Amino acid sequence: MFGKAVSEARENGGEAPATIKAQVLALRDEIDRKKTRILLIVSRIRRFVVTSLSADVVDARMLYEDYYCARGDMENRIKEQQLYLFADRTSTATMRANQLRLWFSSVAYTLLTALRRLGLKGTELAQAQCHTIRLRLLKLGAQIKVTVRKVWVSLAESYPYRLLFQRVYENLIRLIPMPLRC
Repeated sequence: MFGKAVSEARENGGEAPATIKAQVLALRDEIDRKKTRILLIVSRIRRFVVTSLSADVVDARMLYEDYYCARGDMENRIKEQQLYLFADRTSTATMRANQLRLWFSSVAYTLLTALRRLGLKGTELAQAQCHTIRLRLLKLGAQIKVTVRKVWVSLAESYPYRLLFQRVYENLIRLIPMPLRC
């Protein structure tokens, strides 16, 4: 069905027949998220929000885009912290240790959000999730050499995101009033 939906959408200029749309909507949890064509088809389906607010109080489009989508986005951020920054790991014996783990996870999320907002601005990872930033920029191998005056961090020349790493570094350097010497 997935291949049929994509091929019919390509033939119709990106618009899939209504029967395919209904099937895609019913199976959207099983669809591979990397297939952007099918997600574009799903995004064209009308959405219905049931609310107790009257039409005089709030516009339907504003209600959906400003409140409903924002709520979903916030739930995605919470899920991102739980899954990729391990905020759900509270398996230690004491309450204090679990609280400390949650604090570490919250601080890590705050730092990654600041990195995304300030360092990754204008890059391909500006809208990336925490695990993508962690895997591409932070989880890497480096040789560290400590001398009396300096700490040298040497990345491999074959590091695939070397230019991105350099651009993020330059974005962060611009924020500091005094230059760092490396």
